[in-house]
Amino acid sequence: MQEELVILVNEQDEQIGLMPKQEAHEKAVLHRAFSVFIFNDKGELMLQQRALHKYHSPGLWTNTCCSHQREGESNIEAGTRRLKEEMGFTTDLKETTSFIYKAPFDNGLTEHEYDHILVGNYNDEPKINKDEVHAWKWMPIKDVKEDMKSHPDNYTAWFKIIFDKFYQHLSS
Repeated sequence: MQEELVILVNEQDEQIGLMPKQEAHEKAVLHRAFSVFIFNDKGELMLQQRALHKYHSPGLWTNTCCSHQREGESNIEAGTRRLKEEMGFTTDLKETTSFIYKAPFDNGLTEHEYDHILVGNYNDEPKINKDEVHAWKWMPIKDVKEDMKSHPDNYTAWFKIIFDKFYQHLSS
């Protein structure tokens, strides 16, 4: 199976090339990504616990899903595809904001991403892909923020950064 390619971008989110995902994370090269946040009608956020065998951040809690766009794919198309692959459902998504972050991991890899935040609404249970997701839960966003302060090691680096920078976009 061919390794997934990520879209390399500059700080204006303009594509400047492609690179295998693993290599981009080894070299900490800036690349395009997205993070999906799904809320229900009660205002609760659907969290996922990453599969225990993931190459980084295994078993940590994070936003509903996230990944990388494929060449020629819009942010919404990519988010919709990955939401279906990881969580087993589709719903309308809207793009809210984007930002650049850099987060090194203990295994020598680094996420350096131009991350697009996508938000949607869903009220049913997901049909999780056990290769990607260990568990899931609904949680009020204020409780997520409090738990993240009390137990920061239970959450992924990018999720903590998003919460820190964009809590007002998510809690509105």
